Order: sequence, then structure tokens, then C-alpha cells
Amino acid sequence: MAPNIYDIYLVDDDPLALKVMTALLEGAGHTIASTTDSKSALDQIIERKPDCVVCDLMMPEVDGLQLCKRIKDIAELEDVKFIMVSAKAYEFDQKRSFSFGANGYIRKPLNTETFADQVSRILDDHIDMTFWGVRGTLPASGEKYLKYGGNTSCVSLEFPRQQFFIFDAGSGIKALGDYLMAQHRRRISAKVFISHPHWDHINAIPFFTPLYVQGNELEILGPNQGDTTMRELISAQMDGVYFPITLVEFAARVYFGDLEEETFQTDGIEVQTKLLSHPGKCLGYRVNYNGRSICYITDNEMFLEDSDYYAPHYEAKLAEFCKDTDVLITDTTYTDEEYKTKVGWGHSCISQVVNLANTANAKKLYLFHHDPDQSDNDIDAKLETAVNLLSKLNSNTEVLAPREGQRFKV
Repeated sequence: MAPNIYDIYLVDDDPLALKVMTALLEGAGHTIASTTDSKSALDQIIERKPDCVVCDLMMPEVDGLQLCKRIKDIAELEDVKFIMVSAKAYEFDQKRSFSFGANGYIRKPLNTETFADQVSRILDDHIDMTFWGVRGTLPASGEKYLKYGGNTSCVSLEFPRQQFFIFDAGSGIKALGDYLMAQHRRRISAKVFISHPHWDHINAIPFFTPLYVQGNELEILGPNQGDTTMRELISAQMDGVYFPITLVEFAARVYFGDLEEETFQTDGIEVQTKLLSHPGKCLGYRVNYNGRSICYITDNEMFLEDSDYYAPHYEAKLAEFCKDTDVLITDTTYTDEEYKTKVGWGHSCISQVVNLANTANAKKLYLFHHDPDQSDNDIDAKLETAVNLLSKLNSNTEVLAPREGQRFKV
């Protein structure tokens, strides 16, 4: 999909900052005009009516907050988006900017690797969804796994206001950490949502480099296991007996939280959780943002209707949880043939996944958590099967098999 192109007006009393922003945004294809004079900027903005104003917070005579408020008070500029940029690193100033109507807040010094993407995400109001690992159980390597990758479960979501969600910490989170460090990200703030503490979903946490960088802040959330908290679950696998580095080595601020089946707000975004059919306590997640939703449902077993274990009440509740979602990322570990010998192992086969997506009226179905013995060709075959089954159902759901490192806009 070709990126959207915008007319952007820059206001900053620092000529060098204007030069850098202009180069980065023009490099992304946008049309740019600018001024260092905040006092005269409003007249030029009224005349030009750009799609967006990117403005420094601290300026003489008319500062960013004042200019933002004046723009928001003019009816003919109601469609103009406003992005604040500032060297002020305080959370208070970010919240203050949003209260004045800013659509985004980007801290200086500008990260040349991410600035244009940040502006685009704010203007499009889209979520960047990236798959860092799509397999289950354990990583796989070799020529048979090059197309889809061999890492285990990890998906990230980046939102316009820089909220950052990570789902599961399989071996894919190592690649995510490497990506963030290569982009020279500073002061990373993220929520890490764990589906359950089986090793292929947590055992790469010690290899997530941002945890060892001072100034970062991460909260690890997930289901406790009875009397064992999420903090205890994570720290136990980093006990000196099993792993040489313990939690005390983390330089980032790290918090832990226990989740039940519930609905809550975090970073201004609604998150719902759902208990899943899997050994132990396992949660699925639904993220609701500005009229869109993303469901992350792994690990989960939906039994066939002729099975002694088939639970129609659970199936109906799960479909309701996923109802009308834009994105359904779900455990599709087995083919139907493979599943005959894997009943009770906690994972689903392709026909049941298709039925869930169709019943829930999901817009897009993403096949996920593939068995480590399945080659790229096997996943291609599962995708073809899903396409054919949805076609027979006259379903409106589109199905994809995401590859490791692949990013989608939601």
C-alpha cells in the first residue's frame, strides 16, 4: 500500500531543526513549507490550510501551546492536525499538549530513523502492527523456514501517541529489541502482554535488550497461575540455576501486573481479556482503539464438534469476544489431519479457526503459532486451505499468513 502524502507546515525558531525536519519529511514524499517566526505563522497557516502543522513547544512571543489553541479555535482549520515537537522530556508537557488539542507529541532531539514514520502514524491515525515471531512451541531453523521465519510468538503494536504494546515474549522479542536498538530509540515505554507462561511465550525476555537500558520503562502483564504472580513466573526462569542473569540486572524500570478476565484502560486504550482453552491459565487480548480492534488469541484449542470435549458455550463466548474485529491473530497450529493425533494438546486446527473467523465476522484472519515441524510449504498449504474454506462459507473474511518482520497498518 502506497503511503499517504500530506501538505505539512513546520514552525520552529531553530533553523537547523527546520532543515532536518524538512529533509526527513520531503524524503518521505510530503510537501513542506516552514517558518521560524511563530508570530506570523497563523496567518500563513490560514492562507495555506495545510493537512498538518508540526510546531516546536518553546518559542518566543507565540509558543506551541498558544499556536495550537488558536488553530483549534478556527472553524476553517478544524481538519488541520497538530503535532508538537519539543526538547522538554517531561510527561507533564506531553499531557498538556494533548489537552490543548495536539494530535501527537514527538521529543527532540529528533530520531532521524523514526521521525517520518511517527508523523505518518499520527496523520493516518493508524496502528503499526509487526510480527516478530509466528511459530509456536520452539524456534525452528533451516532452509525450510526461511519464508515465514523460525522465531516464536511476538507481535508489537505502535499507536499514534507513541503507546507501545508487545504481545508475548517468545524468541521473536529478541529481533524486536535489536530493531529498537538499531533505531536508537530512547526512553522506550512499553506494555508487554503475556498470554501465559509456557516457555515459548516468555523465555526470550532476558534477551530483550531494552530491559538493560536506563531510562526505559516496561510493564509486564499477564495471568497469574493461582498463587504464583506474574513477577514470580518471570523471575523464576531467570533464577541463577536456570539462567545466569537475574531481574536485578535490569537497568530499565520494570513493573509487573496480574490480569484476570476483565476490561481496563491503559495508556488511554481499552484492553479486554478472555480466558482461553489451554492448559493452565491463558488469556486472549482484544485491543480497542478509535473504532478499530485487534484480537490476539493464542494459545487456544477449539475442539471439533464430534469430540467429547466440544464446548459450544465456550465457542460462542469466544466468537462474541472477537465479534467484528478488524484483526484476528489466532493459534492455527495444526492441519485437520495433524489434529487427529493432537487432541487435548491445547491448540487448534485450520477448520475450527476458519469457523471462528467467519462466525465472528472478522475482517482479517492472521494464521499464527505454527507447529515447528511445519515447513514454509506446509504453511502455504494451510493458507490455501483457509482461503478455500472461507470461500465455501461465502465469508467476507480475508485470510493472511504473516511472515516474521512483516508490518501491517491497521
